[in-house]
This record gives sequence, C-alpha cells and structure tokens, in this order.
Amino acid sequence: MSFSIARIIRRLLAPDHRLSCPSHLWERLLDELRARGGGHRESGAFLLGSEDRGRRHITHYVLYDDLDPHSLDTGIVTFDGQHYGKLWAICRERQESVVADVHVHPGSSHQSQSDRNHPMLSVAGHLSLILPDFARAPVRRDDIGIYEYRHDGDWNTVSGRERERYFYIGW
Repeated sequence: MSFSIARIIRRLLAPDHRLSCPSHLWERLLDELRARGGGHRESGAFLLGSEDRGRRHITHYVLYDDLDPHSLDTGIVTFDGQHYGKLWAICRERQESVVADVHVHPGSSHQSQSDRNHPMLSVAGHLSLILPDFARAPVRRDDIGIYEYRHDGDWNTVSGRERERYFYIGW
C-alpha cells in the first residue's frame, strides 16, 4: 500500500476528477509540445502514471518523437507501431502505465476522422486529449478536447461542461 500526502490532498481538493496532472508537469509538457511542433505542425506525447479506483494520475510523459524520430515529419502525427516496444520498456522501468495520450491540432480541439479511426491505444477506456492552436498559450482546460475510447471502437466525448470536473490540473 502506497502512502502519499499529495495524493490525499488531491483527493480532498478534487475528489471527482478522473484524470489529474501536477501543474508544473503540465506546463513543462505544454512547453515541450510547443517546441516540438514549432507552431506549424502537430506534436504529442504518451502520458504515464498510475490508476487508482478509476482515477488516473499523470506523473511523466514520453514525447512521440523521442520514441519515433520521424513521427512529426509530415506535419501530422504518424507514429510507427514498431516503436511501441520502447514505450512498454519505459513503462516497465518506471512501473507505470499509459494513462492517456495528448496531441496538438492547428485549429480546434475536435477529434479528426483520422484520430477517431487510429487511436494511439485501441484499448477500451483509453483517454486521448487534444490541445487547440498547437498548444499556444494560454491553454485553458475547457478548450482541451477529451475523448475516451469505447470497447466497440467508438469514442465518448467529454463535453465542455464536464471537462473542469473530469480533468484536474494542480497538486
């Protein structure tokens, strides 16, 4: 059984959130996504962490192009599946799992048909976050697209009203 003061405080402050991320980690991730995309191409990352009673907590991330150096070459994310082995090795080493993925879009945070048809992980319950405008600051939580992959291959969309309660950025 693991004990964490931060986890206890987070549960008290954000008891209903399904996904959470420390603000310092979120800001560092946004900076990396902006830098990798250069303001003109998509970039993304796998979000690593733990899950406890249906609540996922992000503790690390692995950028797509750190695993697959050519994943950003076309301007949109094209991740070659042969590089998943590196991701699984990192997860084993850190004793974490992929709790979500995130990528940036040039315009809105709506899921494209390609996103819908080609999930980064086609596992029921997998979460995909999409950030608008290449993650240009400020990125407001209610502008983030949040999508959950279903067992039938379709997606549930977390509506704008639900996003604040669903995704916590803080402790």
